[in-house]
Amino acid sequence: MADIAFVKPALPRHGALVLLVPEGGEGGSLHAAAATATDGRLPKALEAAGFKGRKGQSAVLWAPGGGLSKIVALGLGKPEDVTPEALENLGGTAWPLVAAEREAVVAAEALTPGLAARFGSGLKLRSYRFGKYRTKEKEEDKPKAERIAIATSDAAKAKAEFAPLSAIADGVFLARDLVSEPPNVLFPAEMAERCKTLEKLGVEVEVLGPKEMKKLGFGALLGVAQGSAQEPRVVVMKWLGASKAARGKKASARPLCFVGKGVTFDTGGISIKPAGGMEEMKFDMAGAGTVIGLMAALAGRRAKADVIGLVGLVENMPSGTAQRPGDVVTSYSGQTIEVINTDAEGRLVLADVLWYAQEKYDPRFMVDLATLTGAIIIALGHEHAGLFTNDDGLAAKLEAAAKATGEGLWRMPLGDAYDKQIKSDIADMKNVGGRPGGSITAAQFIQRFVNGKPWAHLDIAGTAWAYKDTPITPKGASAFGVRLLDRLVADQYEG
Repeated sequence: MADIAFVKPALPRHGALVLLVPEGGEGGSLHAAAATATDGRLPKALEAAGFKGRKGQSAVLWAPGGGLSKIVALGLGKPEDVTPEALENLGGTAWPLVAAEREAVVAAEALTPGLAARFGSGLKLRSYRFGKYRTKEKEEDKPKAERIAIATSDAAKAKAEFAPLSAIADGVFLARDLVSEPPNVLFPAEMAERCKTLEKLGVEVEVLGPKEMKKLGFGALLGVAQGSAQEPRVVVMKWLGASKAARGKKASARPLCFVGKGVTFDTGGISIKPAGGMEEMKFDMAGAGTVIGLMAALAGRRAKADVIGLVGLVENMPSGTAQRPGDVVTSYSGQTIEVINTDAEGRLVLADVLWYAQEKYDPRFMVDLATLTGAIIIALGHEHAGLFTNDDGLAAKLEAAAKATGEGLWRMPLGDAYDKQIKSDIADMKNVGGRPGGSITAAQFIQRFVNGKPWAHLDIAGTAWAYKDTPITPKGASAFGVRLLDRLVADQYEG
């Protein structure tokens, strides 16, 4: 990843120059200086390319003169198009155009410091690359960018605005790293160890092992884990930013709570999945990855909020000790569950962790994230995550954060008719309700373990992995939800 700096406007002597050009205009003093340095070739080349600065338009000029290797022109569009979200996306668009250059300067002197910072955020988010296991990669295939300088009229203020955005991007990178890891490397105990790295940011981390969970009565979670040689973990992460800001006085508000499903590999258990595509089940822990990344982001930017993050970490494997279809388990809540399908395991993990969270921490609300059902992909594709909630106010806040970050949510229904589908003949409930409304009946199951607390469930099965590049997300692990939930906290619960 290149170092992103903010500097005073000056035309570079070498490397790449990125011009941000409004529709029908020029990009400021550096644009004019570049035209002079290239002996007037720049405006002629842009005209020949049909570049007019429209939103989303780009043009690349190779070896334009003046010592520069290339000039990249990006269209800002009309004044109403110049929004923080648009500048972040534009920064992401710029990254692949300058990644092969060791140095680049972005002419952003016409932007406010905040917009310049958002452009830098987009650059950083798109620059992510998981190359840990590539041993024979050709040099020409590797990014070469070492430093990207964003030239702005108030570099100091832009740098200050960029700092919390950079911390959020670090949280996104952590989540992407976790989701990208292969399952033979990232199993429950290892994932719990990686949670402990957050302690250096000031996060309090507590790890529950099998003995503690058995003593507590986490029968639903332990039932999922019993077929694997890898022992389960539950990790509790606390960022007490509001309490710290109160300087020794007790914070007035109850904490916010985020819970993640962390199935580090999901074979389906005895109800085993088909072989085709099963390798993707390494990212069945993406909900937990998002919660861990969120906690890193909040701590990294020193959020003034008290937040509890909990993740239930298991591996779901078939073996002689594995849970069987037909088994009945007793959850931490005391409710009994008939296991009809061992591939509906994530909801069993969440059942125990959610009940533990609300019983121990009495949070203002709980939001859980899980790659829970293939049914949500059938319903919404890969464009939106499913939002299920028992609280309209929380839904509105989540939808506002989703709109602001571009991480789409679509509210799905809940209701008694769906709840009846999970009625069991021999236990309090069964863990599946059949094919109709599969993502909804899964959410109904989870709702039985929130005990009336304000709660939302985000089914991120379709959004946890990007199957193609987007402006700020390269193909691969998306870390969906880190930016969304950070925005929720920042906009609604700090101040």
